[in-house]
Amino acid sequence: MEGTVFVPALEGMKHVKSENGEMLTKEFLEVCKQIMPVIDKFGAAMALVKSDIGGNITRLENKFLTSPSEFNLLYNMVRVEVEAKTAKGSSSCTNGLLWLTRAMDFLVELFRNLLEHEDWTMPQACADSYQKTLKKWHGWLASSTFSLAMKLAPDRKKFMDVICGTGDINADIEKFCTNFTPLLEENHKFLASVGLDDLKAS
Repeated sequence: MEGTVFVPALEGMKHVKSENGEMLTKEFLEVCKQIMPVIDKFGAAMALVKSDIGGNITRLENKFLTSPSEFNLLYNMVRVEVEAKTAKGSSSCTNGLLWLTRAMDFLVELFRNLLEHEDWTMPQACADSYQKTLKKWHGWLASSTFSLAMKLAPDRKKFMDVICGTGDINADIEKFCTNFTPLLEENHKFLASVGLDDLKAS
């Protein structure tokens, strides 16, 4: 593998904004897809996260494909649902974008932990990231399932060796966290502006 597993996502992030600085649907979803191979390396511990991310990407992609010119900009999907008063539905694109962004928050936090806390075990890094990001939005059942899954997290050193490839893994994780965080914050900011950033899991 040329470089680390983060290379495609880092490349993709350069193209997520339009010339006017607006978030592009296809390109943003592409970056999220590029993270999937990294999630795969976690094995069973991330099966839940992976299916959740995959499902939300598919939902947003399918909506985009119904009218690529109308939904070229990511937030247009949300605007249409807000107007139609369907944004709060559990199968809405708004809900999909919100949970996709939250899952990405969790992953960014996890990689940041791996970078900053070299003495932490993988389950420790996962648990801390979960506390800081997803936990407050999950009900008891989701929370218990998640905590259980995190115990299956792979050995930290083995994981780092696998995702390293031929590149500088720490530098790429740093770049990934630095470049992706503002995009995720932008999603939250937009969702908050329409009063939809604090929906909890049903």
